[in-house]
Amino acid sequence: MRIPQLSLFIENKPGRLAVPCRLLAQAGINIVTLALSDTQHFGILRLIVRQWQRAKEVLEAAGMVVAVTEVLAVEVADRPGGLAELLEIFAQAGINVEYMYAFTARLGAKAVMIFRFDNLDAAINALARAGINPVSPIDLYEKLEEA
Repeated sequence: MRIPQLSLFIENKPGRLAVPCRLLAQAGINIVTLALSDTQHFGILRLIVRQWQRAKEVLEAAGMVVAVTEVLAVEVADRPGGLAELLEIFAQAGINVEYMYAFTARLGAKAVMIFRFDNLDAAINALARAGINPVSPIDLYEKLEEA
């Protein structure tokens, strides 16, 4: 259920984002999805890759500081209100969404969102009470390859 996500700081200058992407490509590691947030001087690049341990080694060998955090992938009804209904589950349970981003690919008729919570276990329990299971890493990677 938990998916390892790599996070690294990127200097906010032209060409800096290409460096980790190029390193991963040269290592044969495909980026499944990513998100980039920025400030004036730096950005945080968040990556989901199948071979996360190898990706971490490759990036660290190039001098990058890489943090690994656990996130959840959750299917969301791809219709108006689908995301609002899911977010309401977390709101009612008092769980804060620290950040989220979407996959570009869909799993069947549903969209997939990545969530980072202040309390991952509480989020998993809230989803279970609502009859929702997070997408496992294995299912996620296999379904995306089929798409």
